[in-house]
Amino acid sequence: MRILIAEDSVILRDGLVALLTRRGHEVVGAVGDGAELLRAVEDLAPGDAPDVVVADIRMPPTFTDEGLQAVLAIRTARPEQGVLLFSQYVESRFATQLLTGDARGVGYLLKDRVADVSDFLDALERIAAGQTVLDPEVVTQLMGASHKDDGLSRLTPREREVLELMAQGRSNSAIAERLVLSYGAVEKNVSAIFTKLDLPVDAGDHRRVLAVLRLLNA
Repeated sequence: MRILIAEDSVILRDGLVALLTRRGHEVVGAVGDGAELLRAVEDLAPGDAPDVVVADIRMPPTFTDEGLQAVLAIRTARPEQGVLLFSQYVESRFATQLLTGDARGVGYLLKDRVADVSDFLDALERIAAGQTVLDPEVVTQLMGASHKDDGLSRLTPREREVLELMAQGRSNSAIAERLVLSYGAVEKNVSAIFTKLDLPVDAGDHRRVLAVLRLLNA
């Protein structure tokens, strides 16, 4: 994979570069703030664009949302660009901003909760493939901020559990393994979720993203 990193901590930035390079990936840039991130993306030719942009949320000069704003600008210009917010904090309003619209190829992981390098690399690969990857704690916080229903009350506890795992970016096979269910049982739950949330059949595979957004934006 080709990866562009935006992280103001020099130690963490250099550590990510070294880790990814050792694993055979190409780091096309490593910058320390949102403005540098935007310039780095603009300087790359379309054919040299990264598969995933990894960005912290809070970076210089104000350490508020520079990374997020840069990522949102990148996604506006290049909707297909894979992006991962890699933060120390759960910022539910920032996650909602990032996930509003097309959430494919989007991720939000917490630095302190990534305990295994292989899990981090797997998340990058899934984002590059167009999947949505969210830390379970991010999902919990987003659900805690929920104020609307949007059909979610019609879901059974099992369907709600399946939808929460979908929001973490898990495939049907991974959900089946996690919940100790058959693949067919998971498919039935997913189909029921689509029906109860009134998601049109003609939306195709996009219904999975729409269901997750319904949960996150509720």
